[in-house]
Amino acid sequence: MGVLDIVPAGVLTGDNVRKLFDYAKEKKVQSFSDYLLLPFPPESLLKQRLSDQAINVTSSSTANAVLEAARDIKAPIILQVSQGGSAYYAGKGLANDKQQASILGAVAAAHHIRTVAKAYGVPVVLHSDHCAHKLLQWFDGMLAADEAYFKEHQEPLFSSHMLDLSEESKEENIATCVKYFKRMAALGIWLEMEIGITGGEEDGVDNTGVDNASLYTQPEDIYDVYTALRAISPNFSIAAAFGNVHGVYKPGNVRLQPELLGKHQAYTSQQIGGAEKPLYLVFHGGSGSTKEEIRTAVDHGVVKMNVDTDTQFAYLAGIRDFVLKKKEYLITQVGNPDGADKPNKKYYDPRVWVREGEKTLSERVKEACSDLGNVDRL
Repeated sequence: MGVLDIVPAGVLTGDNVRKLFDYAKEKKVQSFSDYLLLPFPPESLLKQRLSDQAINVTSSSTANAVLEAARDIKAPIILQVSQGGSAYYAGKGLANDKQQASILGAVAAAHHIRTVAKAYGVPVVLHSDHCAHKLLQWFDGMLAADEAYFKEHQEPLFSSHMLDLSEESKEENIATCVKYFKRMAALGIWLEMEIGITGGEEDGVDNTGVDNASLYTQPEDIYDVYTALRAISPNFSIAAAFGNVHGVYKPGNVRLQPELLGKHQAYTSQQIGGAEKPLYLVFHGGSGSTKEEIRTAVDHGVVKMNVDTDTQFAYLAGIRDFVLKKKEYLITQVGNPDGADKPNKKYYDPRVWVREGEKTLSERVKEACSDLGNVDRL
């Protein structure tokens, strides 16, 4: 049975998001995110792993390139926007003192992705990434857009949103998530929340100096989140910290302990006396992780992994290589090695060199999905 036997192509909402993540947990496949440096597991094992990859997009160009990759390898995919990426989507020339550009850009991205997603023939989870307490105006604006879209279409604009209140106390974190989740659940929106801090720096949020203990979430904290949110709806996931750091680092510089995720599953399972893996878990800061670390995380119920740092570089690579290779054709509008009167428009047309970035980004997404077993899943 493939994914399209369970959910439709296009943007998913409501219980269809949970059905996709249940499929990911059952098959142990990751459909959106990072890749590893160690040897591949045996093919028979790889085919049993699946987790959804979440790729950050900042423009229609990057969104289309990711959708193209998902179509080519027959895989579901998660497209997500960050607060800064949303502002860029709307235009860096717009004011954002009240998060107005970030709200507008996120909504514009959502409408674009909704318009084209079905044409690519793949299921898509449309997600907004980390939202810290200081960015709640952005979250409020997106949720208002969801409610307006729901009134007209009986489903929300986005599939899911993330609240990252990990810098707040556990009590405030959970209470704020509960408040928002009640509104979200009524619309059929999935909630991703974070408890425990992801280190490093990402999109203006700098956690490079946090206490090391904050990078590892405790099972009791996970259970407190589970009981509070499960009373509202089953449609939520938890980004539990196990040493995660945003960005790419040399092997050994970051100490991930994905085995802790298994302890979280076991503790919650024991408390509720139910399923072996009751939690939907999320892996942040996975760029540069080893294949073994990712495999362990997926085995313990990770259904979503974020990929941003590596895909940013991949997008650059195609454009960089084109400019370096064709530099003699890009200095002037007329005149190149083929002749002083030869025009260069076919080289400097943005559709030409931007497309080169789309190609390399698309290939990097395919590589990530392949590493995680998210190929031929439709």
